[in-house]
Formats: sequence, C-alpha cells, structure tokens
Amino acid sequence: MRTTYMAKPEDVESNWYVVDAEGQTLGRLSTEVASLLRGKHKPQFTPHVDTGDHVIVINADKIEMTGNKLTDKKYYRHGRRPGNMKVRTAAQMREEKPERLLENSIKGMLPKNRLGRQIAGKLHVYAGPEHKHQAQQPEKYELRG
Repeated sequence: MRTTYMAKPEDVESNWYVVDAEGQTLGRLSTEVASLLRGKHKPQFTPHVDTGDHVIVINADKIEMTGNKLTDKKYYRHGRRPGNMKVRTAAQMREEKPERLLENSIKGMLPKNRLGRQIAGKLHVYAGPEHKHQAQQPEKYELRG
C-alpha cells in the first residue's frame, strides 16, 4: 500500500528569492509571489505545512495597474468608530505607501488562518531597489510571462 507524502516542518528547507516589481502588473506579480510564499512550486508541497520560501520584492513603487484601476480602485480602512472610515484610491496608495499596496494584494491570496499569517511573515517588500537581506544571499527570481 502506497501512502501520500506529507512534509514535516523540520524537513522543509526555505530559500530566499528577490523579485523585481518594476514594470510588472499588480495581480500577475501577486499570484506568483503568493505561490512562492506558499511553496506550491516545490514537489513536497503540503497544504497544512509551511513549505514556502522567503520572498523579497523590490521596486514596489514602480508597479503598474491595467485599465482605470489607479483612479477607480479604492482601499477602505475603518478605525472601529462611527465616521472613521478612510478611503484611498490605488494611485494614492502607490504614492504614499507602495509597500502596503503590494502586501495587501499578496496577503489576500494566502490562507485566512494561523498558517497564512505565518507565511505572510516571509514576505519583505521595499519601495526602492535596495533591501537589507544581503546576508541571506537571495537568488534573483525571473517571473513567468
């Protein structure tokens, strides 16, 4: 009888990758990064174990959106008080906090549980071309398409 392989957390090796967001579309980049974070590109992928890699995204301020999304897409925040809703367009988010624009998109594609929060901790987003993870010797990751 053959059994299904289940990865154990102590057996998983995680790599570090650098992804350049310059000229990339937000959604297409987010799906690939979420897949890397989750570990779906590895043969030992197990849904209930964190088998993913660390991902560093640079140049988040140069990300693109198709159509009229820069002006039409809105991001809502609420401070749990009446009349405390904050609304920003995608253009405002890209101008003020481009890291958060990309983080929100990627985190929305991860599981909504403890494992998803653990996986989201492996995401490192920077607005410019510099990052502080040189000691981990990250590899450059080429996006498909």
